[in-house]
Amino acid sequence: MLTSVDPDVIRALGDPLRLEIVNLLARETLCTTHLVEETGAKQTNLSNHMKVLREAGLVDTEPCGRFTYYKLRSEVLAGLSGRFAELAASARTAAENKRACP
Repeated sequence: MLTSVDPDVIRALGDPLRLEIVNLLARETLCTTHLVEETGAKQTNLSNHMKVLREAGLVDTEPCGRFTYYKLRSEVLAGLSGRFAELAASARTAAENKRACP
């Protein structure tokens, strides 16, 4: 069931800018500079959002000289996807079940 999903992951994906960042990182590994250019966010704002994504376990960092590259942890999204698929299957079954009112 969906209750086993870390609430921090759901919260992290609930912000439009963080969701945009996840979509960008799904296509390629990017550094902070690239993400600032792509999103138009200020560097400090972007860094705060990246911290939330890192703490939620959605992204990993890779230092490269004076730059930090970010890459998406696909296994976390795959697990989340599986849990949502389970929830959808349960909802299809639940639509046929109706609890009687007392």
